[in-house]
Amino acid sequence: MPIKKTEITPDKERAIKEYGAKQITVLEGLEPVRKRPGMYIGSTGPSGLHHLVWEVVDNAIDEAMAGFCNEIIVTLLPGSKVSVIDNGRGIPVEIHKQTKKSALETVLTVLHAGGKFGEGGYKVSGGLHGVGVSVVNALSIWMKAEVHRDGKIYQQEYKRGKPQYKVKPVGKSKRTGTTITFEPDPEIFETTQFSLKTIYEHLRRQAYLTKGVKIKVLDERPEEERAGTSRPREYAFYFEGGIASYIVHLNHNNKIKQENVFYVDKEEGGTRVEIALQYVDDYKESVFCFANNIINAEGGSHLIGLRTALTRVLNNYGRKQGLIKEKEENLSGEDTREGLVAIVSVKVKDPQFEGQTKAKLGNPEVRTHVETVFGDAFQTFLEEHPKDAEAVLEKNLLAARARKAARLARESVLRKGALEGMTLPGKLADCSSRDPKSSELYIVEGDSAGGSAKQGRNRETQAILPLRGKILNVERSRLDKMLTNNEVKSLIIALGTNIGEQFEIDKLRYDRIIIMTDADVDGAHIRTLLLTLFYRYFPEIIRQNHLYIAQPPLYQVKYGKEFQYAFSDEERDKIVARVQNEKLAKGKTKEKIKAEEIKVMAEGEEIAEGEEKTEKSAGYSIQRYKGLGEMNPEQLWETTMDPARRVMKIVTIEDAAAADEVFDVLMGSEVAPRKRFIQTHAKSVKNLDV
Repeated sequence: MPIKKTEITPDKERAIKEYGAKQITVLEGLEPVRKRPGMYIGSTGPSGLHHLVWEVVDNAIDEAMAGFCNEIIVTLLPGSKVSVIDNGRGIPVEIHKQTKKSALETVLTVLHAGGKFGEGGYKVSGGLHGVGVSVVNALSIWMKAEVHRDGKIYQQEYKRGKPQYKVKPVGKSKRTGTTITFEPDPEIFETTQFSLKTIYEHLRRQAYLTKGVKIKVLDERPEEERAGTSRPREYAFYFEGGIASYIVHLNHNNKIKQENVFYVDKEEGGTRVEIALQYVDDYKESVFCFANNIINAEGGSHLIGLRTALTRVLNNYGRKQGLIKEKEENLSGEDTREGLVAIVSVKVKDPQFEGQTKAKLGNPEVRTHVETVFGDAFQTFLEEHPKDAEAVLEKNLLAARARKAARLARESVLRKGALEGMTLPGKLADCSSRDPKSSELYIVEGDSAGGSAKQGRNRETQAILPLRGKILNVERSRLDKMLTNNEVKSLIIALGTNIGEQFEIDKLRYDRIIIMTDADVDGAHIRTLLLTLFYRYFPEIIRQNHLYIAQPPLYQVKYGKEFQYAFSDEERDKIVARVQNEKLAKGKTKEKIKAEEIKVMAEGEEIAEGEEKTEKSAGYSIQRYKGLGEMNPEQLWETTMDPARRVMKIVTIEDAAAADEVFDVLMGSEVAPRKRFIQTHAKSVKNLDV
């Protein structure tokens, strides 16, 4: 794929000449990567696989943030190969003094080698640890690097991180840039099939965060490798408005309270601060924080700076305009953030992240820089847009009144819970252990299933909380209304963490919170309502991997005096096939088996819920479970609650912005976006239960 030449200014030309092997700093070797890949990419599952692409793209984004790249092309090639092309300066190729090898080979084969540690390589960088592209090389069965630089094309290939020949010129070029093509090692990864949807979503966000850079995605895989995706084979992302455009995208399904999007992009004290925000008619706060294009799920100093300045400016403006009366108390931070959708993105020369996942930014000076830039710009915005300012303050004041009502309701809930102990409306059957690390709470649908769960559980470590009916949809309710719901109150007291600004994760009474509902439409709806509650009001429980979804079996297959449970149609089919093969082994012909067989596998025929398909001559029977209440305590224990045999899914948040949008669409008050979602995805639904 041809790529255009970057425009070069005199300053950039000087920087290009200075960007050489001396900017490549080496810290340590590469050997540990293949032994413990999870330490470097998080996992060897799909998220780790896609992390390889992000690492290579991050190098190109770093060039873009430095002002030397304005186009990136990511191509999915046949055979699980991926190519990333940029029109940056090109990785240096001359001999590195320390390693006595080409700088290109050093960057791609030595851990912690790159232009991000010494002076003169990059002012700002996302891949701060410098392990990125060398880790990709180590975890690839094959990689090829192609560098366009100094009028030539240089090339080197690798197998599992080992160079196959020295860096060599292979042609002439009139442009600059780097092309990295790699094939993930199937010995390392659980799957080597890339998801076009995942790649689109990640690169769209990177394009928003790096305004003026065009990111193109091409899918050149054959149909059998595309896993049935209907997404286009070619797509390009380019946003001149940067994160202001991102705010418009996030709010396209929301009812807007503030007509004009606030946006500021300014450098202060060596930190580039870029902030966009808009208020919507909602009860929650949605703020996404980034440092050097890396998402900080837990916020940090830039988030504190934004919140502090926001509360101060709105209170000052409200007092000045008489919108906040003299005898009224100031708006709290919680009041000013209700309905806020904001993005704060900072570019820092030396970011200090807390934890390996870079979930929180620690630089104290960034707080001051964000406060200064945002405070001044937002004050000006309110004065220049009085209608928007009035709408925002009205929403803030309404939130303040609701907060006071919610505080009274919350105090009532907690006071009542403390007095009544565990004799709750939800009939909590607590475990005898008081050690949270060994305790788990099952949230169960209905009294029938709750009864079986209570009898079948391990009373030492497993607590049961049955829910009567469906809980409130918290997406459409404020905290004060939510706390009047008996089921929600029971859950809050059972968790022990409190809620809202008083939430304390350290007081969580159970290490695992397990949602256990029936495998039907009602069960799925209850599960979704509970997930909405946890995502909106207990997100830290999800982030710290405390929330799970139980997987009860769909079928019981009996054959002779034995039986097996199947958790999917595919598993059911395998069990039946094995029974048939055993019959063959005992001398029965295929024709005989076919004559005897129950025709549950015939095309178009389904087993109704709760119905048992059986025929004595067949030698086996299949029962489709309608709900957990159909199982006796022993069955529920051995299939769904026994830690040695149960199957559970852990609930995670891969992309907070995407998750936020899905909850808005599916659980919000606007009907039109939900209708569009259903129409778009209806054909992909399997085994619809109506």
